[in-house]
Amino acid sequence: MNAAAPLHERIRRVTERIRERSADHRKQYLERMERARATDVTRAGLSCTNLAHGFAAMDGADKEKLRSSRWPNLAIVSSYNDMLSAHRPLEHYPELLKLGAREAGAVAQFAGGVPAMCDGVTQGQPGMELSLFSRDVIAMATGVALSHNMFDATLCLGVCDKIVPGLLMGALAFGHLPTVFVPGGPMPSGIPNKEKARIRQLYAEGKVGRDALLESEAQSYHSQGTCTFYGTANSNQMLMEVMGLHLPGAAFVPPNTALRDALTSAAARHAAKITALGSNYLPLAKTIDERAIVNAIVALLATGGSTNHTIHLVAIARAAGMIVNWDDFSELAEIVPLLARIYPNGTADVNHFHAAGGTGFLIRELLSSGLLHPDTTTIMGQGLEAYTQEPFLSDQGLAWRAAPLVTGDADVLRPMTNPFGADGGLKLLKGNLGRAVIKTSAVQPQHRIVEAPAAVFDDQGDVIRAFKSGALDRDCIVVVRYQGPRANGMPELHQLTPTLTSLQSKGFKVALVTDGRMSGASGAVPAAIHVTPECIAGGMLDKIRDGDVIRLDSYTGILEAQVATDVLNARTSPVPDLSRCEQGMGRELFGAFRRSAGDAEAGAIVAG
Repeated sequence: MNAAAPLHERIRRVTERIRERSADHRKQYLERMERARATDVTRAGLSCTNLAHGFAAMDGADKEKLRSSRWPNLAIVSSYNDMLSAHRPLEHYPELLKLGAREAGAVAQFAGGVPAMCDGVTQGQPGMELSLFSRDVIAMATGVALSHNMFDATLCLGVCDKIVPGLLMGALAFGHLPTVFVPGGPMPSGIPNKEKARIRQLYAEGKVGRDALLESEAQSYHSQGTCTFYGTANSNQMLMEVMGLHLPGAAFVPPNTALRDALTSAAARHAAKITALGSNYLPLAKTIDERAIVNAIVALLATGGSTNHTIHLVAIARAAGMIVNWDDFSELAEIVPLLARIYPNGTADVNHFHAAGGTGFLIRELLSSGLLHPDTTTIMGQGLEAYTQEPFLSDQGLAWRAAPLVTGDADVLRPMTNPFGADGGLKLLKGNLGRAVIKTSAVQPQHRIVEAPAAVFDDQGDVIRAFKSGALDRDCIVVVRYQGPRANGMPELHQLTPTLTSLQSKGFKVALVTDGRMSGASGAVPAAIHVTPECIAGGMLDKIRDGDVIRLDSYTGILEAQVATDVLNARTSPVPDLSRCEQGMGRELFGAFRRSAGDAEAGAIVAG
């Protein structure tokens, strides 16, 4: 097994900068968490009436254990529902967790559920405008579940895009409690991702019908478990692993298998061991520090992960009293090579990645090059070296062994000596239009610089209609405005992917520039996204007009309108009609969220 190398100077410098920038906020956060820490079982601080309400519904032995105030009590917070493939497996996890807790001398109670919406269902639909805000709702719901003050540790069950960040943000408000994340696992591989992308493009071009498209999608998303492409959901699992919040190697073990059930039960047993009642107290506030955040960014970069985490990791850090910005991502991207190719950055899916060596191989490679902090406080209490292992079922039950020393598939996962690319494929863009991020790990070199006239739209549906009419059959940079958090909740614009890919495949130079999000699975077309400030908050993007030439250079980090400054400043910003975003599909419930949301680089957090 390779030993961890001395820490890379860039990793050290960025970490120290975050620490210094965050010093006051972090100090205040840690002081709050220390004040919240209990010296006895937490529920011992409740009155008799409070406590009686807290165990009234429990059965026999569990009720007696809660009443006696000796055993620790574990809170289960879950995003289970039976509509969504990723969350259906969570249905039977609470029973496994309760049994595991009892084996460890603890009780587990289902403390509360959180909403789980699927971007795959809502893409291009009005409901997608609730998606980003659902993260903060989930954080609040987690807080409500834990507010009963009955618990000594937390078990978080969640998988997909906004759910894991929301659970973690909510749990960090109770950071004095140890927290273990319990993943669900991916569904079996469906049709090849390249074939799925081909059918989508043919449908966008009108060459196949809806029946063919639906059949292709149904063969891709076909079973219980997480979607297997490397979007935000699977990026979540990667980050929970490298932040030390999973049991080692748990991220991509399939659901409804003996190994997955063994890991789930073990999660409860482990949580019971690290409460404040024993000698191995490992509170979440200690686990998530600046080193863990930097490790998460590095893993995201090394795997070509979701652009959504340039928002979510910022929000998670702030929930723990730390301030992270896009300069941190960009500086780290310069030294972190791309070690994985998982769709849309390649043709393989997360099952192939897992089989090739998975998280254990990846983490060991990064540690051996000094690109990860080895001394973080994980739930294992052993530093990150424990995460270079993979779980298996031995004759004695659940056990761990060293991850493979050699990749099982060099087309999917590679060592540091032979990376797919020299940088992490995520870059900060700056210029007179503001600040933006771009994911380049799936963009071919010949497409990474685009200079072309703008085609300006205020709605992605208008882009698709223009494409179908032939109006976009030319070199162009498609600008989609008023897509930020305050305008309409910042929905993903993933519906544009087949359209823009089709234009690019015809030989046109094409790119997207927007103050909205693209997708956790951003693909082959260069997309400057999350432009900050957003248009409705005074961003310069709303002063771009059709025909203005824009230069997007992902090598040098330039996003620039080739328009004189005085001309841009003299233009009057249009007054957008956003009334369509204010009502219907529950959007009327989120007016306060739109009014108080922060910008993307600050995590798009809804102000408290």
